[in-house]
Amino acid sequence: MMKLAFLRLTLSAAALLAAAPATAQDAPDEDGGWTVSIGPGAAVRPKFPGAEELEAGFWPVIDFYRTERGPSFETPDEGFGFGIVGNDKFRVGPTIQIQSGRDEEDAILGIGDVGTTIEGGAFFESYLSDNLRLRGEVRKGFGGHKGLVGDVGGDFIMGDIDDFQFSIGPRVRLANKRYVRAFYGVNPAQSALTGLPVYDVDGGLHSAGALAFANYRLSDQLRLQAYGRYDRLLGDAKDSPLVLSDVGSRNQYEAGIGIAYSFRVR
Repeated sequence: MMKLAFLRLTLSAAALLAAAPATAQDAPDEDGGWTVSIGPGAAVRPKFPGAEELEAGFWPVIDFYRTERGPSFETPDEGFGFGIVGNDKFRVGPTIQIQSGRDEEDAILGIGDVGTTIEGGAFFESYLSDNLRLRGEVRKGFGGHKGLVGDVGGDFIMGDIDDFQFSIGPRVRLANKRYVRAFYGVNPAQSALTGLPVYDVDGGLHSAGALAFANYRLSDQLRLQAYGRYDRLLGDAKDSPLVLSDVGSRNQYEAGIGIAYSFRVR
């Protein structure tokens, strides 16, 4: 979990450096500058995709934005990215996300490890109204599962980000065969080592669920954030022998809480 948190911090810093020139062109106000929000958080997540047991870990709360524009709505499951095309109602741009892997010692010995994956791709974001957002991401894995993932979600947003804001909305994930095979397939060698039946998989619908997120402004510098998420495995993932074993579950839960301190930088 600490390795995952470090990668999140590193990618956030890289995204800030990459986004700065493009955003500066959009907002040339020389009295502007950036505001950075950063702080510690804690989260509980499945020990690996498809696991029943949860584990606690570090959840870094990170955001950055042009000071004159103020913070924008974001949820914890988004990738790190920035818009290169669009406006306040619609954006398209690159994104980077991190997918935690699987240690066979947390699952079943012989099933094999899946390394932590850096996923790169693109996102789109559209505001259908002031309080209804649609967002999608398509990402390719580099290392780890090496598959292709597509996430689509909608958020109904209530409240004001300068005071208290709450959102809730559905989430759907699609994945190709390579991704599903990495986490849910059982090949003959794995079957011989684990006693699980051989299980061939295909890509398609992976899961569906919902995410709720709250953002509360404690003061000019401090924000409290919390989220909860539920996903139900679908498609070939839900019938995986690993998921149906004692260590697996079709129901996936995640929750986190953190606090962030905001400061202005040039």
